[in-house]
Amino acid sequence: MKKIMNILLLTAMLLALAACGGERKNQDVELTVFAAASMTETLTEIKTAYEADHPGVVLSFNFDSSGTLLTQIQEGAACDLFISAAPKQMDALEEAGALAGDSRVDLLENQVVLCVPDGNPKGIDSFDALAQALKTGDILMAMGNSDVPVGQYTQKILAYYGLDEEELAAAGCITYGSNVKEVTTQVHEGSVDCGIIYCTDAFSAELTVVDSAAAEMCGQVIYPAGVLKDSKNAEAARAFLDYLTSEAAMDVFKKVGFVPAG
Repeated sequence: MKKIMNILLLTAMLLALAACGGERKNQDVELTVFAAASMTETLTEIKTAYEADHPGVVLSFNFDSSGTLLTQIQEGAACDLFISAAPKQMDALEEAGALAGDSRVDLLENQVVLCVPDGNPKGIDSFDALAQALKTGDILMAMGNSDVPVGQYTQKILAYYGLDEEELAAAGCITYGSNVKEVTTQVHEGSVDCGIIYCTDAFSAELTVVDSAAAEMCGQVIYPAGVLKDSKNAEAARAFLDYLTSEAAMDVFKKVGFVPAG
């Protein structure tokens, strides 16, 4: 009887171990991606296709301004892959040694555009017209905060026209958004006369674009991506980043106005 009991006990232990092993084997990898708010629509679409083709991977996105995301990472937030809307934020991580070696790539290029609400009540049809209206104080423009890439690009445009942002803000000609989506919403709701955002956000929100900023006005709008050195899922993060450069992913990006960087 004792011998039978030992055999039964051993069998139960082996079955339990096998079950645990199966659970570990089938456990999903949750990949945390911090991405600029302007990528919300495209990455959400890509998530569906990627998870269908990679059943062992679950994508979790944190969308916000690149400056906010950088701060969260610097304060210890768990992140596997970071995609920013400007090199500045990625440079900060690279300089701090926070990126996995040779994982950084320039992924996409966007374009800064001037948008107006339905009806274009102020008749703004170009950046030149915007600059003139700001000089006369006869307009309310929405732009991103100074820690937001789209806000930084807008600051360069204001400087290009010799406009003083602080004076304009004090005169009530400028209102701000903490990320590009907030600026987009202000234009879409008609609470401002115009706003400076990315062409991809204008497309997604079906806004009227009246002008595009030339490179000499604000520089190129490059979106770099990189895997974090402390990632617990570095291999999966690199695999997803590789997928983002594929033709299938680029087709999604191109639909809203992104183009491959380089």
